[in-house]
Amino acid sequence: MPEWNPRNTVRARGLRNAATPAERLLWRYLARSGLGAKFSRQMPVGPYFADFLCRELQLLVELDGISHDRAPGRDGTRDRWMAERGYRVLRFTNVEVLGNAEGVATTIREAIAQLRGGEQVPPARGRDSEAWRTQ
Repeated sequence: MPEWNPRNTVRARGLRNAATPAERLLWRYLARSGLGAKFSRQMPVGPYFADFLCRELQLLVELDGISHDRAPGRDGTRDRWMAERGYRVLRFTNVEVLGNAEGVATTIREAIAQLRGGEQVPPARGRDSEAWRTQ
């Protein structure tokens, strides 16, 4: 029988309540399936918490701030763990979101379309559409 681990919903709720300005801004685009897929905020995925998770497409959107600069190796370890389980990770910096939220949203929309089989979407503005990675 598979082992069941309860979700740490208290921690997830705390992370949602302490969202950065960049997370709050991007959530305006992702909420209510605004980019064509349902996302949840601060969702536990194994031993990690995803900033934004689309379960249907196994797509994670991660926003990196100063804490990621201090320990960049952790992101690689985390991304490998996710990839081994079939998740795809899109990473953006807080600066990118705050400076070009529309471009970040377009990149996410393109990734969603690609994962769904190449639906047509508007081109990204100010961001290379190949910038997302699936490791």
